[in-house]
Amino acid sequence: MLLGLRTVGYATSDLNRAKAWYSVVFGITPYFDEPFYVGFNVGGYELGLTPDGNDNAGKTTSPVTYWGVEDVHKVYQHVLAHGATQHEEPHNVGGEIIVASVYDPFGNVVGFIYNPGFSLP
Repeated sequence: MLLGLRTVGYATSDLNRAKAWYSVVFGITPYFDEPFYVGFNVGGYELGLTPDGNDNAGKTTSPVTYWGVEDVHKVYQHVLAHGATQHEEPHNVGGEIIVASVYDPFGNVVGFIYNPGFSLP
């Protein structure tokens, strides 16, 4: 049985740099910070960073995981200004739902979604 998003994990060749980047762009600090794992609580969901030790060589494409936001355009510009690169520009996918995604500086795809019809149980 699926219970909803709990943890999204991204591998990185530079754990300290990734930790700093996510701290700045998400505006939070990790609640768990060890050399083998860094965990952030993002609105009740976990963003986990793990070292992969390989500078993205042979790295598989990460799944597109969408983080809920109030203003996709604003967040998209914010992360681009902090070193992310375009994956998918903000666009409407039906009704009032808007999505966008970027590549973080470590090669992972990070998505953002505005979905006024979604609410937590």
